[in-house]
Amino acid sequence: MNQKIQEIINESLTVKSLVLNDLRLVGLVGDLVALITDRFRQGKHLYFCGNGGSAADAQHLAAEFSGRFYINRDALPSEALHCNTSYLTAVANDFSYEVIYSRLIKGIGKPGDILVGLSTSGNSVNIVKAFETAREKGITTIGMTGEGGGDLKKWSDYLIDIPSRNTPRIQEAHMLLGHIICQLVEEKYFTP
Repeated sequence: MNQKIQEIINESLTVKSLVLNDLRLVGLVGDLVALITDRFRQGKHLYFCGNGGSAADAQHLAAEFSGRFYINRDALPSEALHCNTSYLTAVANDFSYEVIYSRLIKGIGKPGDILVGLSTSGNSVNIVKAFETAREKGITTIGMTGEGGGDLKKWSDYLIDIPSRNTPRIQEAHMLLGHIICQLVEEKYFTP
């Protein structure tokens, strides 16, 4: 049992090491810190979406911005799109699960806002449709996927594609980079 546990931890470390040594990804994270900070200063909103575990990660990251990360400070305009279960179940029932996020982005998204979609495969139809709608509305899209980006690659203005095809390892790396972005945006926005 201990050997299996160590193997799993080592898999996670291997993926994180690949991310650490990918200068494109590291530079992209820095670019996103600057972009998100700038958009918050312009009064824009940051939205997150995902399915299953990625929905939980989306909600977690949104809360880091709207609540706090390290600094006791004012809330930043950030939310996860799946948190209104009445909306979610009504639209899924009356229309289709595929449009749960695109309808909401069409209704509340404004030009210059940012939409982050988490999908380990990059092929989640509801997120792809949300990114299509975001592009029509002038909303910046950030895809967080696994290796290659899947269908989201085409619709992402910025793509954080983790070099792995292993869902749990991808999600762990998404949270690592997501937390880095939260920390650095908070510091940049609130520290003189």
